[in-house]
Amino acid sequence: MSLFSKLPQPAFEDSAHQPLAERMRPRTLDEFIGQEKLLGPGKPLRQQVETDEITSMLLWGPPGCGKTTLARLVARLTRSEFVAFSAVLTGIKEIKEVMAASERKSGGAQRTIVFVDEVHRFNKAQQDAFLPYVEAGHITFIGATTENPSFEVISPLLSRTKVYILDPLTTPQIVDLLRRAIGDKERGLGNENIEASDDVLFRIASYANGDARSAYNTLDLAARSAKPSASGARTITRELLEDVLQRKLLRYDKAGEEHYNLISALHKSVRNSDPDAALYWLARMLESGEDPLYLARRMVRMASEDIGLAEPGALAVTLAAKDAFDFLGAPEGHLALAQAAIYLALAPKSNAVYTAYGEVIEDVHKTEADPVPLHLRNAVTGLMKSVGYGEGYKYAHNFDEKVTDMTCLPDNLASRTYYEPSDLGFEQRLRDRLDEIRKLKSRTAFNP
Repeated sequence: MSLFSKLPQPAFEDSAHQPLAERMRPRTLDEFIGQEKLLGPGKPLRQQVETDEITSMLLWGPPGCGKTTLARLVARLTRSEFVAFSAVLTGIKEIKEVMAASERKSGGAQRTIVFVDEVHRFNKAQQDAFLPYVEAGHITFIGATTENPSFEVISPLLSRTKVYILDPLTTPQIVDLLRRAIGDKERGLGNENIEASDDVLFRIASYANGDARSAYNTLDLAARSAKPSASGARTITRELLEDVLQRKLLRYDKAGEEHYNLISALHKSVRNSDPDAALYWLARMLESGEDPLYLARRMVRMASEDIGLAEPGALAVTLAAKDAFDFLGAPEGHLALAQAAIYLALAPKSNAVYTAYGEVIEDVHKTEADPVPLHLRNAVTGLMKSVGYGEGYKYAHNFDEKVTDMTCLPDNLASRTYYEPSDLGFEQRLRDRLDEIRKLKSRTAFNP
C-alpha cells in the first residue's frame, strides 16, 4: 500500500464516522468563512479558482485557518485530479512515482494538483523532487505550512510559487461556524437537537484561539456529552463545557462591559506601577479566553503612552513578548506576556510622548497647513535653486556643537514647543540634553 493518499475529486459526503470538522468542510467558496482578502468577491485568488486558472502556490497560516480546505476546494472547483501527500510519511520514491504519472497525464490535458500538507517538514531532497514537474507545468503544486516559507521552503520551489498568507479565524467567525454546525442537518448536528447559548459558543470559539478544527472538536465532544432533557433537547451548559475543557469558565464578555472593565484594570495597574495587580488582571483575561495577541497589542500601546522615553526598552520588551507568544503559543507564551506586564509596571512612567503627539495632532487639524520653509527644501533642479529652494539651510555637521539656530517648523508654528520630557528614568538625560540644545540655539552667533 502506498504511503501517500491519492484522492480523486474530494467527495464531502456525510459520514457518521468522520469528525465534525471534516464533515463541515465548505463545499463552495461562498461557504468558506474567513480569508476575505484572498477569497472575497473580485479578489485575485477567487478569480483564479472561478476561471480555472490556478497556479502553484504556498498557503501559509496557523492551524485551523482553512489551508487544507482551500486546497480541496481548488481541486473540487477546477478540472483537476487531486493528490495529497503527507510530509510526515512520504519519501522521495513515492513522490517520483506520482510525478511520473502526472507527467504522463499532462500529455493528455489532464491536470494534477499536488497538495503537500506541512511542506516545511519535507527535507531539501524531497522538495527538490517536485521542482522539474512544477517548472514544466506537469503539476500544479499547493503547499500548506504553519512556518515562514522563507526559511522552510527551498528557494527554487519558493520562486515558482505564489505565497498566500492566511489569517487565524476571529472569534465571531468561529462562532458562525459553530452555529452552522449545530443547525446543519445534512453534515452537522442538526438532527441531534443540540442547544447552546451565545455565551457557550463564544467560550468554545475563544478557547480555540483561531483554530476552527479545535472549536469543532470541542463542540462535538460537548454535544456527545450532553444529556437529553424531558423534551429531548440536549443543552450544552457552562458546567458541561467546564468538564469538557477541564477548566473553570470565569465571568467574561469579550464584546461587552466586562471586557472593557478588565483591560482598563490592567492598563491602570501598569500606569500605577503595581506589578501584582497587573499580573492578576492579565491572568484573569487570559484564563477567561481573551486573545493573547490583543493583550500584547495593548501592552505595546502602554509602553508608548505611559512610559515612553522614560524607559525606551519598554517598547522593545513588549514587541519581543508578542513575538515570543507567536513563536511559543499558549500556554508557554503566556509567560512572555507576564514578563512584559511586570516590566511595564516597574518601569519609570512618563506620558510626555503621548502628550506631545496629541498636541501636534491638534495643531495639524486646527492650523493652516503652511508650506515647508524654503531653506528645508532640496533644490534638485536649477529652477528650484533660482527661486530659493535650500537657501539659508545650515548643515548641522559643519558646526562645532552640531546644532544651529535654524527654524524647522513652519512659520505659523515657529514658537511652538511640544515635547517636554519628565525628570524620571532615561528622560532625565533627554531633558538635560534638550536644555543644552535650547541654550545653544539661543546664542546669537554660530561659528562654523
